[in-house]
Amino acid sequence: MITADENLLTGLDEVDWANLNHAYGTADDVPGQLRALCGDDEQAQQEAFGGLFNHLAHQGVRCQASPYTVPFLARIALGGPRTARELALRLLTGLAVNRDEECEILDGADIAAWRAEAAENSSDKLLALYEQALATEQDEQRRRNLQDTRDWLAAGNPTDPRDSSMRSYDAVLAELPALLGLLDNESPEIRTRTAYLLAWFPDLADTSLPLLLDLAAHEHDAVAKATSLVAVGNLGTTALAPVLATELDAENGLVRWAAATAIAQTARSADAELDAPLLNRAIAELAAAAAAPAPVPATDYNQGDFHGHTADTLLALPPSPTSRAAVAACLPSIDPSHRAFMAKEVLPDLFPSPLPAPPSPVHEPPPPPAAGFVCPRRPRRRRVEHCG
Repeated sequence: MITADENLLTGLDEVDWANLNHAYGTADDVPGQLRALCGDDEQAQQEAFGGLFNHLAHQGVRCQASPYTVPFLARIALGGPRTARELALRLLTGLAVNRDEECEILDGADIAAWRAEAAENSSDKLLALYEQALATEQDEQRRRNLQDTRDWLAAGNPTDPRDSSMRSYDAVLAELPALLGLLDNESPEIRTRTAYLLAWFPDLADTSLPLLLDLAAHEHDAVAKATSLVAVGNLGTTALAPVLATELDAENGLVRWAAATAIAQTARSADAELDAPLLNRAIAELAAAAAAPAPVPATDYNQGDFHGHTADTLLALPPSPTSRAAVAACLPSIDPSHRAFMAKEVLPDLFPSPLPAPPSPVHEPPPPPAAGFVCPRRPRRRRVEHCG
């Protein structure tokens, strides 16, 4: 684990990057990209961010080198230039969860299932299978291929995508306690990215939930507040619903939507039944959001597909005339690929042909200025194939 007062790239040259692989070959270009990321040239930062994301989380695939970058990215998030800190947080999220997993927000991060899948195809288990295959294989070329993979596994490297992704996920998890303090950062973008990152780590919920609730209670930035509320819903239980209920009366539409989304998520995830009037209020708010243009800016959940997220939330609840009508209202504005899936697999009877044109987005008015506002201080409480 790192601390903010360490040099950002201490130990970078001690990692044997040339013997680590990423999606495009050896990882010997990673040190230069990390140096550019925490430099003072913003264009170079953006280029380094794109290179690191493409190499280390290419199409969601985390590679051998991915977890080795996490401590350095965490340091940059804590102590780098402001623009680099936000980019580092985005990279940490991409190394923890991929785009498909980010779109499964309604079910949260099923870490137990992910870990079971990783264990089923761990290097140790697969090593034994490859050694058995080597013992009986007669073809020389196949033997060489098997031997190469056997040696790769014997060195502790992953070949299974879930095994590889969980190594990166766990590397990020190890750094999160030091990153919690970023929820107090003066930058709303950094507070937003930190709240979004925390949404995928239920193992840390006992610590992160109170901080996220506190952030939402004191936050003046609508996107940061909404992001923290949805994170609470992703991590929480029905015991949190009364706290979320107060935000159903917020002036900002994105915040009301986030509170309603969080209430619906807690109703779905918890064993106990949610208070019916409160859930009905949340459904009504989601229905209103479904019929209105998407707010700009909105949150990054569901890859920024506001109406798709709203429709998925409603569809996850027990069906009702209100929720079905609201889903129908969402349809014109849903991301086309998501809409095609829903039309074929989920509710084909709701899809008119042709669909009406989507409404124009609505820009929420900015919140009133909060001069000198700082969130209250709180206690501070790693299918990859063989890439290359």
